[in-house]
Amino acid sequence: MGAALARAAQWTAAGSGTGTLEITPLNESLLKQIIKFVEDFSTRHPREAAFAFREPLEWKTQLGCSVFGEGYDTTEATVQSEAKGKDGQPLLLLTASTLRVRSFDQLSRLLQIAMEKKLKEAQACLEANRDPIVKILGPEYGTVEGEDMSMLHLLDQVKKDDDPETEMKMKINLLLHQLDLQLLNSSLKHISQDVRLNPAAVNNEVNLLKNFSGKGEDTVLESLEYTSDYTFSNGCRAPPWRQVHGEICYLVIKPHDTDPLYITCSTAGVFLNGGQLKGKDDIDYERKSDVYKDIVTFLRERSPRFAENMAKQEYFFFKEPTYEKNYQHMEVVDSKVSGQSQNPYDFTEKNVCEKVKSSTARRRTIDKKLEPSMKWKNTGLSASHRYFSDKAAKKHAEEEERSSTVSRKIKKKASGISSESVKIQPASKCKTSGRFEDVSESSSETEEDEEQPVRHQEGNTDLPSEYWGIQKLAKYLKGGNPTATVIALCSMRDFNLAQETCQLAIRDIGCLEVLINLLDTEEIKCQIGSLKILKEISQNTLIRHVIADLGGLEIMVKILDSPDKDLKCLAAETIANVARFKQARRTVRQHGGIKRLVGLLECNSVGSTSLTSYQAKDTEIARCGALALWSCSKSTKNKEAIRKAGGIPLLARWLKCSHANILTPVVGTLQECASEPSYRLAIRTEGMIENLVKNLSSAHEELQMHCASAIFKCAEDKETRDLVRQHGGLEPLSVLLGNSANKKLLAAVTGAIWKCAISGENVSKFRECKVVEALVGLLTDQPEEVLVNIVGALAECCQEPINRTTVRKCGGIPTLVKLLTGTDQALLVNVTKAVGACATEPENMMIIDRLDGVRLLWSLLKNPNPDVQASAAWAICPCIANAKDAGEMVRSFVGGLELIVNLLKSKNKEVLASVCAAITNIAKDEENLAVITDHGVIPLLSKLANTNNDKLRRHLAEAISNCCMWGSNRITFGETKAVAPLVRYLKSKDPSVHRATAQALYQLSEDPNNCITMHENGVVKLLLAMVGSTDETLQEAAAGCIANIRRLALATEKAKYG
Repeated sequence: MGAALARAAQWTAAGSGTGTLEITPLNESLLKQIIKFVEDFSTRHPREAAFAFREPLEWKTQLGCSVFGEGYDTTEATVQSEAKGKDGQPLLLLTASTLRVRSFDQLSRLLQIAMEKKLKEAQACLEANRDPIVKILGPEYGTVEGEDMSMLHLLDQVKKDDDPETEMKMKINLLLHQLDLQLLNSSLKHISQDVRLNPAAVNNEVNLLKNFSGKGEDTVLESLEYTSDYTFSNGCRAPPWRQVHGEICYLVIKPHDTDPLYITCSTAGVFLNGGQLKGKDDIDYERKSDVYKDIVTFLRERSPRFAENMAKQEYFFFKEPTYEKNYQHMEVVDSKVSGQSQNPYDFTEKNVCEKVKSSTARRRTIDKKLEPSMKWKNTGLSASHRYFSDKAAKKHAEEEERSSTVSRKIKKKASGISSESVKIQPASKCKTSGRFEDVSESSSETEEDEEQPVRHQEGNTDLPSEYWGIQKLAKYLKGGNPTATVIALCSMRDFNLAQETCQLAIRDIGCLEVLINLLDTEEIKCQIGSLKILKEISQNTLIRHVIADLGGLEIMVKILDSPDKDLKCLAAETIANVARFKQARRTVRQHGGIKRLVGLLECNSVGSTSLTSYQAKDTEIARCGALALWSCSKSTKNKEAIRKAGGIPLLARWLKCSHANILTPVVGTLQECASEPSYRLAIRTEGMIENLVKNLSSAHEELQMHCASAIFKCAEDKETRDLVRQHGGLEPLSVLLGNSANKKLLAAVTGAIWKCAISGENVSKFRECKVVEALVGLLTDQPEEVLVNIVGALAECCQEPINRTTVRKCGGIPTLVKLLTGTDQALLVNVTKAVGACATEPENMMIIDRLDGVRLLWSLLKNPNPDVQASAAWAICPCIANAKDAGEMVRSFVGGLELIVNLLKSKNKEVLASVCAAITNIAKDEENLAVITDHGVIPLLSKLANTNNDKLRRHLAEAISNCCMWGSNRITFGETKAVAPLVRYLKSKDPSVHRATAQALYQLSEDPNNCITMHENGVVKLLLAMVGSTDETLQEAAAGCIANIRRLALATEKAKYG
């Protein structure tokens, strides 16, 4: 930890020489990893956690005495832990604001107590203890530069004397050393991606944005101003005491569609600050948002109008670069990329002269460094790029003229390749503007490479010989006869086209246009050669986009109708590679590609074990078609197009074959499409579940993964869950849990188990296969997508009492409680459900209470996600029902009762039902009922009475029934008009609603006015029918309510007539 803090963490040096941790993403990541290490330390290494430090870690804390609960002796000014060291001193001591901690166990507990302040506490601790290992183990273990011999000395000492304390120190030192390596590796990843801002870069970006700000409709902003006009000698505008935190300047930005934004520009990036302080000439410097790499990225997230205007290509404030003057001896072909050529070098042919190559490569390197993103190019914001390009162009004009002696032939000919020579056709019109329009579109699809392609710098000294070899082949490819073209294509395939340098060489010299033009000829050999190259290089993200922009997909879709089978295979495989982003998938659909690809699946050799050469070729065509459909199926509209084209029966037929190479894309397509209800129904009715289950036992892990993923999506339906069990699918799923190394497979398998476990019959089968034990064993060191599924499966399995006991015996409850501190919303929903299910067992509840699990559940009621709120509230119900002193426990949560009452104002029906259920349990304690009554629970419950949701009706009626037990609450319910709607609940078809409502009406009928209201609304007739119910609780409540109404009527008659 010492090495990581010294070498990786980013510190700011203050005037006195001490420093603070900068507010940067790297530091935040390091702090979170250290916090996770400390939090897990006491459960993973309990003996080492009890070890008392040589000296206490001491720092100024923001925590007050009131936050410390059980396990601490608290007075007004001090807190000390009940746990003591060998010297009798407390392991944690808080006096005034100074905190001293002497063990990992206390550090772990402190972080749990700190909750949302844990990051601040960890930062303060590390700032005050720059080399914490010295205080933990002693000065001989301090971090040193160069060779560290402390471990060897310690090993010698362990060998000499059999001292348990020395052995303990060695274990702790090894654990801290392991953490150090983890932190250093993590920091390397961050640093490799880090682009630190400087004053000049910020100033340039501000000036560019100012040029396009104003009151007009097409301007990107209304205004953008610095908060200070004074600039220091280093270019910063931030005051010196903020510069030590890496801050450069502060801006006030007024977008067209939001309130003014006050932002801080720092070396780590751009973020929102607290804005101008009221009544003071200063700002709130605290960070209020995530850190963004630059101002434009920040504004895109904050202002839809800014993003929209940036996407428009209507800004012509600057003249476009006029590259034509530098290339007067060249004929440029259809380079309509928003009025600007993509790269001047796409239109030159390289001379073999080494000197010319050096100069052009040098120029390309400089242009690459200064090239703005495509979005900026299209808005015209490329002043600096234009200036430099023109200047460099003049300098090299003479050399460029010499290097472009071979002009391009652009005469288009309908017949394509003649017997004489190959004429290069003009590339299809680029669709770059269309692609940029897609960037602003929202999509629910999974986008594999939708991000802006990364542009790599290329320099003459770094380029291997293959780069220049491909350039030499280019002239034969562009200007030769058919034979020469085929030879050039074959020679090009001899290069390693999987290597990025070769791929970019083909792009840079304009060969992509040539390869795509060759597809539109009548020479089969040239088409096949071109497609073989395109298939290889289209693995590159940049090249995929260029192929789509040049109209390559449209031509490939036409080739799918070709009688030549090899050509169809290659076209389909290339489409599979290119169609990995949204625009390409749409292009395939709009040009009739989906129907043609589905047609490739039609084959008579399905299910044959021994294939003739003719059948093998048909099978290969089907495989390539399935690959392309797999890529295209990531789009919702394409899924519908596949269904309409008759793809489902054909996919079902191929699912019965035994060849893994075609099964993988077929199942991959099915599992992508299984997100649609129509496909799930078809998969069930076409008998595909049996084949999916069968292939779970395949030897191919990728096929197993896709089968499990398809079951995961389809098992939402009960009929499918039953089919999986009937076809013996639960056993292979259980076996696949053993393959924990393959995380993608594990995510799919645990997901399938989760959904299958929704059915009780399947849970019984899983119990026989020891699935619960396996799932508990997988709860640690897993990615979040796997954890979500594991915890979801445990939540379903724990509906059975025996499985709840198993989870406890396997030690799963502490891990589940620890997961309540996470941030992933889906994981929180599942873990709260799992903890709630476990809490129905009193022995489990004791463990949850001891680990402060109920407090963590209660804190999740503050989560903004309604699903998390509802799940937490449901989990709280069994916790209150099974806790030993539930009333006192609930009262110990400061502000907890007010929080849960306020949730009755939610608009979400599930949240309301769960909160009503929690209030039902809380109201069983008289003191708590009095408190929630004071917080206004009665009017809030009454407002919910006019609902048609039976789930909410049931729990609301139960809550009203229990809340009647205090003071004049019965009368208040009548005054707030809750009684008449309750009578209507008796007309529901749900028996549980009848029981809860009858109990509530019985309690309310103790008040005469409520009896009158009930009678007026016809309650007697409805209750008379329920007096004969077989449900004794309902029978008794209905009879009691009728009796109260009757007694009131008799008393009224007696008073009236004597």
